[in-house]
Amino acid sequence: MAGQPDVDEFSGTETTGHEWDGIKELNNPLPRWWLYTFYICILWSIGYWIVMPAWPLINSHTKGLIGHSDRASVARSIEEAKAAQGALASRIAETELDQVSADPELLSFALAGGRSAFAVNCSQCHGLGAAGSRGYPNLNDDDWIWGGTVADIHQTILYGIRSEHDESRQNDMPAFLNDEILTREQVDDVVEYVLSLTARAEDDAAAARGAEIYAEQCVACHQEGGVGDRELGAPNLADQIWLYGGERPDLVETVSASRRGVMPPWIDRLDSATLKKLAVYVHSLGGGE
Repeated sequence: MAGQPDVDEFSGTETTGHEWDGIKELNNPLPRWWLYTFYICILWSIGYWIVMPAWPLINSHTKGLIGHSDRASVARSIEEAKAAQGALASRIAETELDQVSADPELLSFALAGGRSAFAVNCSQCHGLGAAGSRGYPNLNDDDWIWGGTVADIHQTILYGIRSEHDESRQNDMPAFLNDEILTREQVDDVVEYVLSLTARAEDDAAAARGAEIYAEQCVACHQEGGVGDRELGAPNLADQIWLYGGERPDLVETVSASRRGVMPPWIDRLDSATLKKLAVYVHSLGGGE
């Protein structure tokens, strides 16, 4: 009869009136617990809109009754952390660098802070584990171009290498081929000599010619036997640790065009305590001297 509900003959449940391919949709009511939960959520949301910041406005937003701000809470937490660390940070700033490691409390604080500062400021080039990559030194080994004492490391961090800072270390290797100091044949010979320092030369005659060129052009910085000179930032050529690669093509490119890698100075970017913490942390990685 028109106007009367349709009841499913098998279940005895009223249908919604929808039918598809002989299948009728039953009009089963939701469980009461679900409905009550739904209504409570509606009431909760209304209360939340009133109490908490919720509605965007043209130039701002509703502040809510309690005026809560996640941004303000984070800023407050940061200030509290800085205040808690202030005493130790001040002690590090006032303590001589070589004495920081002698104080267990300061050392622990410096290592923790240095690790965080390294992750934020240094890991982009040296890697999170400080293992470096091509053109970026590995800070875990014992091969240091400019010295690996904590004071040496601190100076490098402060002023950088070949940076714009007046105190930066600036020694450059000539671009022997590009600057027409050597011919391509002479470059090949001196590379052969450098390879001979690690028993990798393939042409003894070329290596002998290269030794003479090395004595004229390279020994002043890299020293006899290619052991390098940290005062000049001249790498050790005999230890098989290579910043830009140690294969023949890599060495030819280095001798021909030079490299002139740059590290920026951090003295104007980080406070003195953080700079010391970084130096202590890098020194602790295993390669410090």
